[in-house]
Amino acid sequence: MATAPWHTMKSETDVTRVESITYLIRGERVMLDHDLAELYQIPTKRIKEQVKRNLKRFPKDFMFVLSEQELTNLRSQFATSSSGWGGNRVSPFAFTEQGIAMLSSVLKSERAISVNIAIMRAFVQMRRLVTSNKESPTNELSDLVRGANNTKFWIRSRIENRRKFRVS
Repeated sequence: MATAPWHTMKSETDVTRVESITYLIRGERVMLDHDLAELYQIPTKRIKEQVKRNLKRFPKDFMFVLSEQELTNLRSQFATSSSGWGGNRVSPFAFTEQGIAMLSSVLKSERAISVNIAIMRAFVQMRRLVTSNKESPTNELSDLVRGANNTKFWIRSRIENRRKFRVS
């Protein structure tokens, strides 16, 4: 199935696609070099080359290399091996949102620019979803606790009433 160009995709599709290749590593939401390369339609090697040529643009809070343990943990989340994982001799680069934004300046292609715009919009949308969901579960939890407390009160009152009738 061919996918539409990033600049023509609907926001919901962008978010779903980006979410599916976004990982939480070291407390950061990141995307891996091979996933980004697929989106940019370039070899992963090209991303690595450009990053190495422009290391000053990629501080540790923009990009980091996965440790062996992180790579093992990430691989274990997938039941089958995919082409993105098979045969890698070098650990993948993990890019934070800021690192992804910086990539468009070093890759210098129209595709990189349009993909990055879509990714940035998807990250903003994901933040909105997280923020809106933070409020909802809290309210639902409060309602559940309140309901449980009411139920406990009702049960206790029934038990007390039965005790009163047994004593009489």
